[in-house]
Parts: sequence; structure tokens; C-alpha cells
Amino acid sequence: MYFPFETLPDHSRIWIYQSNRAFTSSEKVGLESGLKTLCDQWSAHGTPLHTSYRLAFDQFVIMAVDEHQQGASGCSIDGSVRFLKDLQLKEGLDFFDRSGVAFIVDGKIEVYPLTQLKTLFENQTLTGTSITLNNLVGTKAEWRSSWQMPVQNSWLAKYLPKAAVTG
Repeated sequence: MYFPFETLPDHSRIWIYQSNRAFTSSEKVGLESGLKTLCDQWSAHGTPLHTSYRLAFDQFVIMAVDEHQQGASGCSIDGSVRFLKDLQLKEGLDFFDRSGVAFIVDGKIEVYPLTQLKTLFENQTLTGTSITLNNLVGTKAEWRSSWQMPVQNSWLAKYLPKAAVTG
């Protein structure tokens, strides 16, 4: 069953899917409609799940389930993944490439290949205070408190030049 994202409790489990590019206006309309339908039909072992979604920065799909009501099963999670895989085939989006890391740069999302991060930090295109998005947060509370964080407080700190870490 779909519930507005804001009404799901902070302990709700979330999954964040980052697209390889921003959604077009028509893709957003299709995503909103398809995700609402998915949430309305999403169940685990025949029991409806309390679910929601949110689109963020026109490039992320955030799925949420209140597992205190009913836990999401592997099959139910697979259903949401299937929906996104079907969408990526139809629209040319990629939600499953984990080689790009998202940053907020001048108020918009920039995705850089993991292989370029060291150079981007060395030439100060990105710094320890640059904001990155931690797509591995697991609950709505974690999403609200630590989805957006400075690089120096994230797993990406290991890519910072030593002077930036100690200085």
C-alpha cells in the first residue's frame, strides 16, 4: 500500500537507486505513475507492504518500506528491482551502475567515475568539504541525517590528498 513518503516512520527501510543521468520531464511523470502503482501492489508473501517512494534531484529513486508493519522479502525486493530494470530498458536509464559517485556541485548533481576521484581531489575540483551522496544509508532516519555529507566524513576520505586529511 502506498503512503506519502513523509508519513512513513524514520525506522522505515530504504533503497536508493541512482540514475546515470537526470530524468526528463516525461520520464518523471512515468516514474511517478509507475512507482505509485508499484507501491500500491507491493507485497511480501501476499501481505501488502506499507511503502512509498521519493524522486530526489531528478536523478534518484528512493524506495521505502515500513518493515515494522511487514518485512520486505527477497521476492518483494526483486519486484521493485524488476520495475527499475524494465524502466531502464525502455528509457535508456541505468540504475545499477555503481561506478559513478554523486556530488552536489553548485546546487546540482554531478556524477564522477570512481576511477577519476583521486585526480579530482588532487586538482581541487572536489575537496574534503564537497558534498557527496551516501546511497548506502539504510533507513529513512539515516537518509535524512547522512545521505548528504562532506567527503571528509565519508568513505571517500581515503581519496583525499594526505595534506587535506591532516591539514
